[in-house]
Formats: sequence, structure tokens, C-alpha cells
Amino acid sequence: MEPLASRIRPSNLEEFVGQDHLAGEGKPIRLAIENGSVFSFVLWGPPGVGKTSLARIYSSAINAELHELSAVTAGKNDIRKIVDAPAPDERPRVLFLDEIHRFNKAQQDFLLPYVESGALVLIGATTENPSFEVISPLLSRLRVFTLNELSDEEMAEIIGRTGFDLSEEARDWLISMANGDARQAITMIENTADLYGDLSVENFTNALQSKFLRYDKKGEEHYNTISAFIKSMRASQADAAMYYLARMLDSGEDPKFIARRMVIFASEDIGLAVPTALVVANEVFRAVETIGLPEAAINLAHGVAYLCNCKKDRSAYNALKDAMSDVKKHGNLPIPLSIRNAPTKLMKDLKYGEGYDAYTDESLLPDNLKGKKYLK
Repeated sequence: MEPLASRIRPSNLEEFVGQDHLAGEGKPIRLAIENGSVFSFVLWGPPGVGKTSLARIYSSAINAELHELSAVTAGKNDIRKIVDAPAPDERPRVLFLDEIHRFNKAQQDFLLPYVESGALVLIGATTENPSFEVISPLLSRLRVFTLNELSDEEMAEIIGRTGFDLSEEARDWLISMANGDARQAITMIENTADLYGDLSVENFTNALQSKFLRYDKKGEEHYNTISAFIKSMRASQADAAMYYLARMLDSGEDPKFIARRMVIFASEDIGLAVPTALVVANEVFRAVETIGLPEAAINLAHGVAYLCNCKKDRSAYNALKDAMSDVKKHGNLPIPLSIRNAPTKLMKDLKYGEGYDAYTDESLLPDNLKGKKYLK
């Protein structure tokens, strides 16, 4: 039987819930559909927020021949079969490539000429930052649309469309558990209904803990485990961190995803306490890229043990957050004249750069923020 998530998937923008900044009136994807614009793009966002649905809605609206592949299992031969097949009459040929970040550089290079020539209209979907995961030549030919986590109200609307009756308590629990992931919520409803019939909080909890819901690299357990991993390193508990590392590896988690979080952790949580932690974390990431599993698991374990044992200092991270807060609050405050660039005579006449002292103790912040301390 077709899964519930597939049965209630929206077929047009009127049925689609969320992502109003992309699919709302006057917004880019809606305009592309209304104008029949054909172009390649990437949908970047968390799991269960509508990436596949938007790709299908767009492809249907432009009357495209749609091919769907997952980068986890697909390769060059799968793409070659698509482009070598007889071309559809006057119809664009769309390749929807889920988890495009799983394609390596050689595979992405292989895609490039087909996208460049228009033989394929590529729609990529990813939970990872395309700037890091999509090669520059390919990324330069794609528009990037960022999708947001679904709000509680949007989740409630989607849950209401499943046709199941839930109490307010059960619905609120499910929304909280799913954390903006509609597919996770729908799957929980379907599995709990199959197992227990009644959709109570108790039955939801039992179903969540049962063997029927295994680790999902796009679902809640993915985020729970990486969260536990990071927090264990933050607490300098190497044993716990090593356990969560092993759990992710055993479940087939992308090792680059783990290594990338370690690089972020090195600056966010260790920072100035041990500046070379960033060097080590970057080398772990590089090792994972060049060696691959299973041997790269040893490099990850080495890095985890090192990061756990480092002293922690979040001052640089906190300073950036405070500075960003002031930027948003005050906007572009005037930069002091003494430290402005003065490449022209007019600028010098306007006193740009006048009185500049490279080693001054005077605050160089804008007047409204003079004396503000971010790095503490």
C-alpha cells in the first residue's frame, strides 16, 4: 500500500503548505510556474518541509518529463540512461536529484555539460549547504532556494489533512516531536495507527521507541543523535561522544556531515582556548574526504578524542552573536572618518582617513557603539 505521506502529497501550489517566501503570491517559484520559466535550481532546507513536493509541482506545471533519482544510490550510468533516451517532444527533461550533496565531484562534473547545454533541467534537493557540497561550476548554473522549517500552525494544517482524529494533546505532542518535519509527523501517525489504532500520546511514545521506527538520516533521530554528540564534546565527555559517533556511523550517517560539525565545534566551543583545534578538525574533515569509510572512522575517533579533551572557550562565538545583534538593531552605522578608505582627492577633502593612527587606543567603532565590548 502506498505510504500515507505519498497519498496526501500536494499536487499543486494551492494544496502546498508552507514556504510562503517561495510559493506565495508574487514569490519566485510561484512566478516561475505562472510564467512557465524553465531553469535549474537547488532546494536547500531541513527534512520534511516540501522539497520533493515543490520539485514535482514545478515539473508538472511546466509539462516536463520528470526523472527522479537519489544521489545515495544513483551514478553516472543512471544519468546517461536518461539523457540517451529519446527526447520528449518540445518538453523539458527534468532530473530531480534528491540528496545532491551525496554526489562526489566526479559525478557532479559529469552532470555539468548536460545542465549547461539544457539537455537536463536539474532540480537538486539537499539538507546541506550547497556552497560546501555542490562544485562551483555547477552551482553557478543553479539558483538556490532556501526552505524553512514548518511552523506549528503549518504542521497542524498538514496533520489535519491526514484524515486521522487526534486530541489536542496528541497533536501538540506530535508537532513538538516532529520539530517542523511534516514527513516525520505523518509517518508517526501512520505507524502508530497501524500498531495501536488509537493515536494517544502514550501510543505515539511507544511507537517511537519500537523497532518499527529505525534511525532515519533525515528524521528526528538524526538530529537527536548529532545534538547528543555535540553536547557530549562540549561537556568534555569523550566516552559519550565516542558512543554517539559509533551510533551514527553504524546507522550509515554521512561521515562528512559528522566531520563538518566537528569543524564548526572547534571554533564555536573551543575557539581561543586552543586555536589549533580548528586545524585538527579541518584535517579530520580532509582525511574523511580523501580516505572514506571504513578507515576514516579512525580519523573521526581521533578528532573526537582530541576535541573532547580541549579546554572550551565560546568568547569568539558569543562576540560574533552580540555584534550581529547590534548590526540588526542599528543597521549600517556611519564608520568613523579616520578609518575610511580615501583613494580619491574628493574623499581626502571630505576628511576620509584624516588623523588615522594605526596603533590608537581610541575605539574604532561607530559613534553609537563607542566603547562596546564584544569579546569578553
